[in-house]
Amino acid sequence: MAVEVILPRVDMDMATGKISKWHHRDGDRVAKGAALFEIETDKAAMEIDSPADGILRNITVNEGGTAPVGSAVAWIYAEGEAVTTPAPAKAAAIAPVASNAAPAAAAPVASPSIANGETPRATPLARRLARQAGLPLAAIPGSGPRGRIVAADVRGAGEAKPAPAAAPAPSPDNVQKLYALGSFEVVPVDGMRRTIAARLTESKQTVPHFYLSVTCTLDTLLATRERLNASAPKGADGTPLWKLSINDFIIKAMAAALQKVPAANVTWAGDAILQHRGSDVGVAVAVEGGLFTPVIRAAEAKTLTAISAEMKELAARARARKLVPSEYQGGTTAISNLGMYGIEQFTAIINPPQATILAVGAAVERFVPVKGQPVLATQMTATLSCDHRAVDGAVGAELLQAFRSFMEEPLLMLA
Repeated sequence: MAVEVILPRVDMDMATGKISKWHHRDGDRVAKGAALFEIETDKAAMEIDSPADGILRNITVNEGGTAPVGSAVAWIYAEGEAVTTPAPAKAAAIAPVASNAAPAAAAPVASPSIANGETPRATPLARRLARQAGLPLAAIPGSGPRGRIVAADVRGAGEAKPAPAAAPAPSPDNVQKLYALGSFEVVPVDGMRRTIAARLTESKQTVPHFYLSVTCTLDTLLATRERLNASAPKGADGTPLWKLSINDFIIKAMAAALQKVPAANVTWAGDAILQHRGSDVGVAVAVEGGLFTPVIRAAEAKTLTAISAEMKELAARARARKLVPSEYQGGTTAISNLGMYGIEQFTAIINPPQATILAVGAAVERFVPVKGQPVLATQMTATLSCDHRAVDGAVGAELLQAFRSFMEEPLLMLA
């Protein structure tokens, strides 16, 4: 009997999915476990494997098309089995699936937050705020992806006086009219870029950022790194088994600093602040068309060599779009390092619900005064962005002070 190929739920908020690519065509022989098609949602893209061996038939959703979660998008027939035209299957309730994810956020599909009597789509914080304010979710327009109601929508609906309407953003056509025809190329905005734009816009509009900067002297750390790399054991091919980077020390130092200043190891949860025990440090990795932030879990408990190996593996899979959501979601803080581009100082936007993000600049040689004499030192500037709802100025300052102490004397974080 033919086996249905079901469009699975790959994200908790997913109601429909877009098939961006079929790896096989109607009539192709497929093997169980082989990549069958790629599915895109608002937050992720995944390769979906074949559920059986056989011949792929009756593909109902072409590339670029969408289908409800749980619906059949094709069938797999046994060799020699008669091909029929199956009746359309209703979407079934399906739990989230784990597969070889390639997180490339898909373009949000504009839709109302409620339709056909369904429960309004809303974030947990938006639901709490609406409940506390006595506001019906069904009456609140959603501005999030696919019409999802976010906290800002609820706050706006609860205002006694409506805020002045913001000037409408110029349409793409009006923007293009500002430039001479033929002087530019139109590059469509893909799903990842749309999601990044939406999340960062929401963060800057709803999170009260403040910024703190500190300069770290790295001479001791650089000497320590050199000694550790020189002492790395060799593999069978004669190459060192590890090569620590400055970024590995930064991850470890930030994790240790959060343990020293637990009041900063928090995330904002609307009506509560989550105080975390472990230091789960996200690290921004640039990929074509955007970025991902894979998370080093419990980084405070890991050695520098373990952090280095894990980060290399996560970064490689991020660039290949092979991370699963559990590897880039969550985290108690994040690090964005642009030092390799020669950027000496910058500020980063917080990725909610995290309450901090550390922007790291390049290591630069400078003459600094020591007992009245100029001494050449290698220094690095780090700027901490804080969510003032969860982290006060003094707490942020303590966190940066602890971070600097670990960077300037790395043996302290290894004790």
